[in-house]
Amino acid sequence: MKEKVLIKKETEVKLPTKYGDFVLYAYSVETTGEQHLALVKGRWEKDEAVLARIHSSCMTGDVFGSLRCDCGPQLEKAMQIIETEGKGVILYLNQEGRGIGLINKLKAYKLQENGSDTVEANLELGFKMDERDYGVGAEILRDLGISKIKLLSNNPDKMEGLKEYGLEVVENIPIQVESNIHNIDYLLTKRDKMNHKLNLD
Repeated sequence: MKEKVLIKKETEVKLPTKYGDFVLYAYSVETTGEQHLALVKGRWEKDEAVLARIHSSCMTGDVFGSLRCDCGPQLEKAMQIIETEGKGVILYLNQEGRGIGLINKLKAYKLQENGSDTVEANLELGFKMDERDYGVGAEILRDLGISKIKLLSNNPDKMEGLKEYGLEVVENIPIQVESNIHNIDYLLTKRDKMNHKLNLD
């Protein structure tokens, strides 16, 4: 198991949303000062497998409604699923652009406009295909009393990344959203080069 990340719970607030009522927890990483969020619904027993979405921040998709990715719709669908379930958590991790940051993500977008796919663009900028690490997410889940999860994700690497930090993923639940003409190539690349479980037929 990989080394634990030191986190601190800073505050918690009630957060009513159009999808339902949640509690929002704010965390910081003690070594870096990074800030992350956990959107929580309901309560659970010790060792209960809890529905969880590990969502990396996407300013363009989550805030501006960009059609170039599927991030915003996935976040909204996860909130709806957890509201229906009555319990669960969405970790909103500050890992823009699969961990390369907002400005570099926009530079990657520019490369995509010139013919590169999303994987090629990251590599051209000198990054790995995916720079994310799930240690912070694992520690936040543990702080929330969660050791077993039902993971809302299409990404098998996310499941393996969480397992490396000692979490038990008892089930992986795909979170399919509709494609569009602006993101179909992006989704095909995620399916074909990053092994995401996507039904794009």
